[in-house]
Amino acid sequence: MGSLDDMDDLRSWLALAEKLGEVRSIRGAHWDKEIGAASEANYRSAAPPALVFDDIVGYPTGMRVLTASMSNARRLGMTLRLGTDLDDRALIEALRSKPGEWAANASRYPVNEVETGPVKENVTGPEAADLLVFPVPQWHEADGGRYIGTGCAVFTTDPETGVLNAGAYRMQVQNGGRAASVNIEAGKHGAAHVREWFAREGRAPVTASFGHDPLLLVVAGTEVPAGVSELEYAGAVRGRSVDVIRGEVTGLPVPATAEIAVEGWLYPGRREQEGPFGEWTGYYSGGTEPVLTMDIERIYHRDDPIQLGAPPGKPPHDYSYMRSVMKSAMIQDALIRSGLPGVEGVWAHEAGGGRQLLAVAVHQRYAGHARQAGCLAAQIPAAAYMNKFVVVVDADVNPRSLNDVVWAMCTRTDPVGDIETMSRTWGSRVDPLREQGVPPFNTRAVIDACRPWQRLESFPRVAESSEELLDRVTRRWPDVLGGIR
Repeated sequence: MGSLDDMDDLRSWLALAEKLGEVRSIRGAHWDKEIGAASEANYRSAAPPALVFDDIVGYPTGMRVLTASMSNARRLGMTLRLGTDLDDRALIEALRSKPGEWAANASRYPVNEVETGPVKENVTGPEAADLLVFPVPQWHEADGGRYIGTGCAVFTTDPETGVLNAGAYRMQVQNGGRAASVNIEAGKHGAAHVREWFAREGRAPVTASFGHDPLLLVVAGTEVPAGVSELEYAGAVRGRSVDVIRGEVTGLPVPATAEIAVEGWLYPGRREQEGPFGEWTGYYSGGTEPVLTMDIERIYHRDDPIQLGAPPGKPPHDYSYMRSVMKSAMIQDALIRSGLPGVEGVWAHEAGGGRQLLAVAVHQRYAGHARQAGCLAAQIPAAAYMNKFVVVVDADVNPRSLNDVVWAMCTRTDPVGDIETMSRTWGSRVDPLREQGVPPFNTRAVIDACRPWQRLESFPRVAESSEELLDRVTRRWPDVLGGIR
């Protein structure tokens, strides 16, 4: 164990992360808010390590919870099989064009169906199903319950084509552990599958995994192109197909090396009150409402299972870095595939949860180019959900630096003529601005923070040293300046 080639489940991922010195352990925390609070404190550090919680109060040693799995460049690069020594800049460079390649190659990696796997070391039927035999955390102080589904992958299928979808939907434990609500946003692929199954058969099959190679959280938590199976996409990233077993009840796939998995059916009238829950916007904004709920037909789990936790909250949170990196790469790929020229870089800032604030850097090539880039980025499918602000900057501005982006807005934007808004766009139920009972539209702004096209040649020169000069002085005095750039 201990190399990228060895990784095929959460345990081998954890073994490599430990070998790299990327993991810290906390023993004796309580599932009731302490795991969540310790994780939150960890996210606020400059380069948060992965945290493994063991000896959780009320539970046996070995039943663990992992958080902050991909909260820095090194572990995210490792998860994406891009390397084990990447910093932020190297990770972004390594990701260039990769999402498009993975989507294009996904069909070459169909799932590998196996008869059994570690996830079937223990199988529980409905009469004894109890999710609370696992140390499921209450993540935030004001949450409405314990959430086993944060770093999860929820699997649904298109009843017509059989195409699989995996989504990271929050799942709250219900009915004393015998059920779990599945909170799926209406515009997501999984929600469309559920509606189609309801119309066709009056019920919808669902499986969910709660501990797995963190790569499955990446693909479940970002917008893989429609029609592409997330498990096949994960196979393209790994360079080999994902092993799955078939659920005994629904026939849907379950990752064969998962730590904990469940299956059952959703019915239109089977709902439980769900929430509130501290969401990725940084608010308890989803409210409490009846949500589709699955009575557990089967629980599968390994001995001494590890839950993969990825609780959201006020940024930075567990997966905000991962989402920022992945969304940035996907949006940049999508803009280039659209035919937009001169795309220098894209960054989906963590302050906006990796969705609400996008910066797009372009080499201006014609009048209207900057505005075109902003309008495309605001509505392109990879970026459309819950987008609020798109800021377009020139190529001399680093889109990853919030300071540089705001500086460009302050010095190159005329608020009267350079800010455009769009109304009734794709919002979310968790938007704190949405009033209860109102459809989840939102409004977004495109901010042109580029030098005016007609003044490109005459616009004042930026007062800063050249990259060559900065590199030279940094090399000359590395002990003093090496950590600044």
